[in-house]
Amino acid sequence: MPEPKIRIENLSYAYAGVQALQNITLDIAPQRITVFFGPAGGGKTTLLRLINRLNDLTDGTAMTGRILLDGKDIYAPATNVAQLRRRVGMVFALPLPLPGTIRENVTYGPRLAGVRDARRLAPIVERSLRQAALWDEVRDRLDAPANALSGGQQQRLCIARSLALEPEVLLLDEPTSGLDPLSTGKVEAALQELKKTYTIIIIPHSVQQAARIADDAAFFLQSKLIEARPGREIFTTPRDKRTEDYVTGRFG
Repeated sequence: MPEPKIRIENLSYAYAGVQALQNITLDIAPQRITVFFGPAGGGKTTLLRLINRLNDLTDGTAMTGRILLDGKDIYAPATNVAQLRRRVGMVFALPLPLPGTIRENVTYGPRLAGVRDARRLAPIVERSLRQAALWDEVRDRLDAPANALSGGQQQRLCIARSLALEPEVLLLDEPTSGLDPLSTGKVEAALQELKKTYTIIIIPHSVQQAARIADDAAFFLQSKLIEARPGREIFTTPRDKRTEDYVTGRFG
């Protein structure tokens, strides 16, 4: 087995007196789709945000344990958080295009990183939109307003915006929760291509989606990691009765 891209060691996290995660230990393999699934309030989104350090400015928190990216602790004092977020991109449930055109959305990150030459930006735009399975739909209207796209197209644009910086890890928090089945299928198909290059961690919007896309899966319940196994196993022969009850619809 390859070395894990991300290793989570004995991680516990609390905020505002709420224990959000308890003693989580989990390895995330490179170039695979890892699904975090379980009922609301299990700690999935909190863990996703901790991997990207989005909770840094939250008051009243307490964390123990470590999160390692390529063997290095991302919470070490010397960590460059801006650089970390270039390596670990994140896409949220609600698509939020930036004001401006489709092209400007995709080039926003590279421009902040100092890439200004249109000749360098053009291939970034095409590559990112192709990877997000959006290029064929927008190639002739890159200078149209981004907010004129459909909901599914806006979500794929947000994925393209994250991919423009060529992250190593892509985090997605219920990216298809508000999309129709056709748009959902396009996002899922894009993820299958993206995993050839990127390490993907996703919180799906349903157990059915989790079972469709997971190479690996981790089941969370009440701030604890109940079990983590290859997707084809956890959804067909779960070891823990709580996992079985959830995937068969007995609760949640």
